[in-house]
Amino acid sequence: MENIVKIIVSGTPISKSNFKLHSRNGRYILPYNSGKYYDRYGVYEEHIAYEIKRQYPNITFNTSLTAILKVFYKYEKKHPDTNNITKSIFDGVEKSGIILNDSQITKIFIEEFYDKENPRFELLLFENHLFDINISIKKREVPTEKTLYSKSLNSKKNSEIPIKSSEKTLKKEDLICYVCENKIKDGDYIKISKSNSILCKKCLKKTI
Repeated sequence: MENIVKIIVSGTPISKSNFKLHSRNGRYILPYNSGKYYDRYGVYEEHIAYEIKRQYPNITFNTSLTAILKVFYKYEKKHPDTNNITKSIFDGVEKSGIILNDSQITKIFIEEFYDKENPRFELLLFENHLFDINISIKKREVPTEKTLYSKSLNSKKNSEIPIKSSEKTLKKEDLICYVCENKIKDGDYIKISKSNSILCKKCLKKTI
C-alpha cells in the first residue's frame, strides 16, 4: 500500500458552503438528479469519488492524515471562497473510499491558484505516523505584487440578521413543492434547511 498519494481532479472546484437539505426525519440529503441548480453539488462529489477510484482503486487509509490541497480556479476574481471549498472536496474523497471518514484529516494546508485552461484541484495525502511536514517563513528578497481586497458590495445586506425559518409560518396557499412546483397536501412534505421552501414526498423519494 502507498503511504502517500497525489490526487488530481479536473474541473472547476465547487463549494456547497452552507447548503443543506434534510428530510422530515432529519436525514441529510444531497440530490443529484432533481433537475434543480443544487444538483451540481451531488454531481461534483460523485465526480471526485469516481476520479479517485480510477486513480487509486485499491487504497484505503485508516490512520490520521495530512492533506495539502492546491485549488486551481478558472478565474482570478470569480470563484468560491477557498476556505469553504474543503467541505465539497473531502466529502467526495470520503465517498471514494480512499479514507474511512473525513475526520482522519487532522492537518490541512490550502493554497489557491488560477488556470483558465485547466481548472482542477490537486490533493496530496500522507500518513502522519510516517511523515512530518515542516513550515518555514522567510522574507522575500524582492516583494511580489500585492493582491488587494475590499469588502463585498453585498456586505451590508449580509450583515442583516435573517429571520429564522422556524419563525416563519407556512400558509396552506404556500404549500407548493420547490422541485415539481405542484401544490401539496398538509403534512405531505419536508422543509429545506435554512429556508422556507418545501419538498413533496414524491420528489423526496427521487432524491434518495
